[in-house]
Amino acid sequence: MRCSFLLSLITRIGGLLLALALMACGPSARDPLRVATLPWPGYETLHLAQSLGYLNEQDLRLVELVNTSQIASALRNGTVAAATVTLDSALTLLQEGVDLQVILVMDYSLGADAVIARPPLATLEQIRGKRVAVESATVGGVMLDALLTEAGLQVGDIQLVSMTVNEHLAAYRRGEVDLVVTFEPVSALLQQEGGLRLYDSRAIPGRIMDVLVVRKDVIGRYRSVLPTLLIAHFRALDYLAQSPADAHARIAPYLRVSAEQVATMMAGIRQPSLGDNHRLLNGNRPELVRVAGELADFMVQRQLLRSAPLVDHLVQPDFLPPSNLFTAHSSFTAHSSRQAQP
Repeated sequence: MRCSFLLSLITRIGGLLLALALMACGPSARDPLRVATLPWPGYETLHLAQSLGYLNEQDLRLVELVNTSQIASALRNGTVAAATVTLDSALTLLQEGVDLQVILVMDYSLGADAVIARPPLATLEQIRGKRVAVESATVGGVMLDALLTEAGLQVGDIQLVSMTVNEHLAAYRRGEVDLVVTFEPVSALLQQEGGLRLYDSRAIPGRIMDVLVVRKDVIGRYRSVLPTLLIAHFRALDYLAQSPADAHARIAPYLRVSAEQVATMMAGIRQPSLGDNHRLLNGNRPELVRVAGELADFMVQRQLLRSAPLVDHLVQPDFLPPSNLFTAHSSFTAHSSRQAQP
């Protein structure tokens, strides 16, 4: 009898431990939606929405990471269900077998990704043989490819220094690198250190696009939360358009810069409206599917991907709010067809 009681107790404890282990390994039905993000002007609508009280933390948590490699790892491991990433990063993860769906186009980079040079280096003709810092496994690879193409060089013509974006500023200060392939807010901080903007994403409009992705294996679990997240994003975009000074002041702490610097950084991106998102994500063959396919082919050609992943089911528009729910707020609409070219 005592043995039966002990066996029962052990079984119950074992079951409890197993349940706790499973909860620790991945999200449960009661878990909040975890969205990985990092400091970048185009992602700050989410923090602005949080600051304004548009997000319910019981349902949704923003997980602040420090570089794009960490975000990719969190998506691979399933420690987050969703994340803000560049489209090229999403394609890389798809190629690795991480099944993702894009539910929102957040921004296009038109200057906010940049190459910062240490003086006296001041021209593309001078970069041969120089030490170039880049987070090459992510969007840095796209920018580096564009830089080298513009300069007429190959990767072997430079000294490639692989490091994550959160290491860029310290490496520059220590004099370890001559050029840094990076993005805001780091590029602004490097310029404060005396760095010169040698090249930026204005030269490749539409090639660097940021999207919000969700792991397909858990998308059904958060079906009721995802529309709330997108509504919060578009509410924040409207607030940004209507009250820019206060919005910039609220965003500044997340980017660790001044409100004035936030305004400058925002000028380096274009954020699609709700109407733009409906045009990009809806239809028999959504515009974003075409753009993703062309970008994948481009990345294969430039050896940034081993092979082009299938993108036919990449887009999921079901969580977008009705197209008439928010006012148009950006100048992106008139240029979307031209800019959505890799």
